[in-house]
Amino acid sequence: MVHIWNDPTEVPEDFGPTVVTIGNFDGVHRGHQQVLSQLAATARQGNARSVAVTFDPHPAQLHRPDSAPELIMGLQDKLDALADTGLDAVLVMKYTLDLAAMTPEEFVGDILVNSLHAAHVVVGHDLRFGAGNSGDVGTMQELGHTLGFTVQVVNEFGAEGFPVHDDGGTDRRCSSTWVREALSEGDVVTAAAVLGRPHRMRGEVVHGAARGRLLGFPTANLSHDATGYVPADGIYAGWLVDEAGTRWPAAISVGSNPTFDGVSRQVEAHVIDRPEEAVEAFDLYGQLIVVEFTERLRGMVAYRGPEALAEQIGLDVVQARKLLLQG
Repeated sequence: MVHIWNDPTEVPEDFGPTVVTIGNFDGVHRGHQQVLSQLAATARQGNARSVAVTFDPHPAQLHRPDSAPELIMGLQDKLDALADTGLDAVLVMKYTLDLAAMTPEEFVGDILVNSLHAAHVVVGHDLRFGAGNSGDVGTMQELGHTLGFTVQVVNEFGAEGFPVHDDGGTDRRCSSTWVREALSEGDVVTAAAVLGRPHRMRGEVVHGAARGRLLGFPTANLSHDATGYVPADGIYAGWLVDEAGTRWPAAISVGSNPTFDGVSRQVEAHVIDRPEEAVEAFDLYGQLIVVEFTERLRGMVAYRGPEALAEQIGLDVVQARKLLLQG
């Protein structure tokens, strides 16, 4: 079981020694996974416990809310992804102005040493921490020498073999920025390659305009406060995971329904080949579901009326079924 702590005071006094890493880990992409796998391996070798320290909200949301990047995933999905790496524990630090004002020495002394009993710290080469991002790898190494822990720097994780569409290169390092760029273009295949898993959104199913049902393709509409980066408008093949954990193949629409002069963007998923029972017998309203994006089928287009749209949706469903279920 992975321990989840929301404050350093929740860490048991006898928990440790530990091997610790620090980061925002938005997306928990393959670069993050390399650091975390090294962390777990080092902990096992030293008979220690592995811990990741992360922050909520993302620091950029506090310091520059108008230009902060849209998060790739919500906190729950981040915790799930961190747990999948084999960590023993995750400390979620509430990011506040007081925390931001801590000097590198205060942060390391109070959090890593006094609370987590760190014997070893694993970091990426671009580590920045402490007030004004004044601490770096050199700072951490100096503090480790003073406070009694060792520091390991993990190199960048390159993207050799990943599909790349912008510059044709294969040496771009995995990053949250790359994932966001891919999603903003609707390129969920590249996003999945960098993430190491399909991109997902999580949210409650709410009532929509019921146009999908009238067209013969009822959809589960995600609430507007759903977590996860919203990819570019279009139609996608993917999966819907309900509260029971059942995975349903789905055709997913992202956009504002231009055929009906829609304004607000909506993410909605039509379950393919769902049970033949009445709609009411397959009720997802109020459920907290996950929508996974596998491949973009087409962009969003305005059609000349409901009939033309229904015909196209039928073709989309056929294409999604073939991709998801027939390989």
